[in-house]
Amino acid sequence: MTVIAPPGYAAIITAAGRGTRAGGDLPKQWQMLGNRPVLAHTLAAFAGFERVILTVHPDDMPRAIEHFGGRCVIVVGGETRAASIANALETLDDSTTHVLIHDGARPLTPDTVIRGVIDALSAGAPAAAPALPVSDALWRGENDIVTAAIPRDGLFRAQTPQGFLFAQIRHHYADAGTAADDVELALRAGIPVTITPGSEDNLKITWPADFARAERILGAPMDIRLGNGFDVHATGPGDHVWLCGVQVPHDHGLIGHSDADVGMHALTDAIYGALAEGDIGRHFPPSDPQWKGADSAIFLRHAADLARTRGFRIGNADVTLICEQPKITPHAPAMMARLAEIMGADPTRISVKATTSERLGFTGRGEGIAAIATCALIGA
Repeated sequence: MTVIAPPGYAAIITAAGRGTRAGGDLPKQWQMLGNRPVLAHTLAAFAGFERVILTVHPDDMPRAIEHFGGRCVIVVGGETRAASIANALETLDDSTTHVLIHDGARPLTPDTVIRGVIDALSAGAPAAAPALPVSDALWRGENDIVTAAIPRDGLFRAQTPQGFLFAQIRHHYADAGTAADDVELALRAGIPVTITPGSEDNLKITWPADFARAERILGAPMDIRLGNGFDVHATGPGDHVWLCGVQVPHDHGLIGHSDADVGMHALTDAIYGALAEGDIGRHFPPSDPQWKGADSAIFLRHAADLARTRGFRIGNADVTLICEQPKITPHAPAMMARLAEIMGADPTRISVKATTSERLGFTGRGEGIAAIATCALIGA
């Protein structure tokens, strides 16, 4: 849920930098994240504030007005972050009691982080900012050589938004000079800053790889494909049948160009179907003599490998064998294990089961065996 800020609270979003380290043709705050610019996600997190001031580079003013005109006050930023914030503070009047200052390149700030800063300020803290304790070991280095280990006790990774009493922070920004962030300026002025909970999701986009991480946090649409397969083989002379890669004793065999593994054929077609790649006949034509009597594992492995090359993994697969005889249940565990081995899949995601047709139809009369299979593919 969007955080509804108390009356008198304002938010300043800094977005006047160039962000060249992130790469791309546009400054990072204007690059697309999902289906909208980074900055649109950032501003959405502060939609519950009555007053939002956005600082932008002069070159970005037309773009800012096009995207956000009417939704916030847009001001030209300065040569430094501090100058940009000073410009934004000048747009606020004395009806403002508190201000939260946030990096425009932090597009995924959880509501809990914003609420934590507001709660600390509302409880009487003159300043508050989110942070995460440092958990990694810290080193000092020179020329790619570790020169010292730095104790991490009491160290925090600073985040935004950083919140302040408006009157205090406006006074100190009038002659701010340079500061890494707003907390540094507050500390210079002797203002105590309360640390509030940060979040790992509250990343600041800095490098090209940060966009991929942000997409994962945002929850990019998952590509899920579903395919079905159906196959039938008639019974014929023989003393066994091949079903789902397992040789099962039977008083008949199955007739087919290959080894007639009806279960494996149905599953292979399910994978091809999920990929919109037709069926086994397209990839292994029965008119080609090289597939005469072939092990159907060749077909299934090809389908599974094709799915992987397209960036998919097996979500799950379910095969139902339809026959009166032979009995499938005693062989089902071996069948599931064999199918998983061929496909390179997790055995716990593979199911093989059986049903009868109540002695109706060709399967009921023992004239053949049928199989139905379903397979879900998930984009990797």
